[in-house]
Amino acid sequence: MNHPEVDEAKVDDYYLKIKKQAESAGYHLNPDVEFTKSLIKSIIINENRYGYGACPCRLSSGMREDDVDIICPCDYRDPDLQNYDACYCGLYVSGEILTGEKKLKAIPERRPSPEQREKIMINKKPESKDLPFPVWRCRVCGYLCAREEPPETCPICKVDKDRFERFI
Repeated sequence: MNHPEVDEAKVDDYYLKIKKQAESAGYHLNPDVEFTKSLIKSIIINENRYGYGACPCRLSSGMREDDVDIICPCDYRDPDLQNYDACYCGLYVSGEILTGEKKLKAIPERRPSPEQREKIMINKKPESKDLPFPVWRCRVCGYLCAREEPPETCPICKVDKDRFERFI
């Protein structure tokens, strides 16, 4: 796991940090610690390169606004866990994989193409004029809040403000 951009102590610290965050929110990291740390190292490398921890298993554009859906934990983690018992890169796994009841298998890519993502943004619902505040939705965990701006950090999954989308 040698890489000039990342020392092992930083990988170990990051591993302990996200393991604690994951467990406190009801998630599980892949029990293969060596594999998990290699993914974490790649996330750190992306963080050093781009300023954000893009998923190591997807091609990043280098522009946060284009990649916001693939910043770890990505927008696709929860649906992947629900449908396949693991996220796309295998960093997060279900309890059944954690305990060995199920085996990790390949996960199909669910991220829309850039063209599809653009269409999705164009077809968003117009906001309701009847509400005193817009409703913001965390794209990672689904947390909703009604206020002028989204919170700086999601109180549930701890992702940054730019991971919220205007829901209503």
